[in-house]
Amino acid sequence: MDKKRNYKLGIICIICSAFCFALMNLFIRLSGDVPTMQKCFFRNFFAFVISAIALLKSGTKLKIGQGNLRYLVGRAVAGCVGMICNFYAVDHMAISDAAILNKLSPFFALIISIFLLKEIPNLFEWSTIFVVFFGALFVVKPSFSFETIPAIAGVIGGLGAGTAYAFVRKLGIRGENSMIIVAFFSAFTTLMLAPNLIFNYAAMEPMQWFYLVLTGTAAAGGQIFITKAYSYAPAKEISVYDFSIVLFTAILGFTFLGQVPDIWSVIGYIIIIGTSVVKWYYTVKKQD
Repeated sequence: MDKKRNYKLGIICIICSAFCFALMNLFIRLSGDVPTMQKCFFRNFFAFVISAIALLKSGTKLKIGQGNLRYLVGRAVAGCVGMICNFYAVDHMAISDAAILNKLSPFFALIISIFLLKEIPNLFEWSTIFVVFFGALFVVKPSFSFETIPAIAGVIGGLGAGTAYAFVRKLGIRGENSMIIVAFFSAFTTLMLAPNLIFNYAAMEPMQWFYLVLTGTAAAGGQIFITKAYSYAPAKEISVYDFSIVLFTAILGFTFLGQVPDIWSVIGYIIIIGTSVVKWYYTVKKQD
């Protein structure tokens, strides 16, 4: 009964996480013409404040496991690059398109894990990687024009996120506390982005401040919920529900921004999400 209850709680938490990250994407766009790097700084600063409070309230010891610092730094750098590219994509294309490109991350994680974890994908997993990147072409719609740049940034954002997930898995294997991982990422990236803020600060309107506070709050909520989700149930059982972000961003984008994905993007969504569902089913059956 406890396992069934935890499985349901895991699904609820990962869907709540997806909704929080969808809200984050919306608030990024609504904050207007604030430079991307500045948006990233405040996203991480406010997320750090919230995650630090949650960390202190949980009573977790503020101690990094021996030998884990380099992996925490690797996770933070990869996550920061991925976040900057994702924010740029969100600012310059439909937020549902940006969301689906960011969700290429699990497949990038498979590739990065070859080098970081010495885990070699099997033939089926290589096939899914090929198919999702084929699906991504429908969203990116490559052409020799500047309109392709945000989509390419979105793909690089997925690569950064996938690399970060591989580092998180490495840290999990080494027994690092998940709350430490969340707080370290927010703190480290805030420091990374601080010099740019100091030398290139752009004045903001009160509503832009408001939306950036909401961006950081939604980001912290997303990180906390996804950490909780994977504490209740294994990633192989519930990760597919993370794709609900595409539905949430499509609804929010249409409601608040008047964005409607074109038919090519929708085909890409179907290919990527469909492949992910097949991979999830294969993984669960394989490990049963």
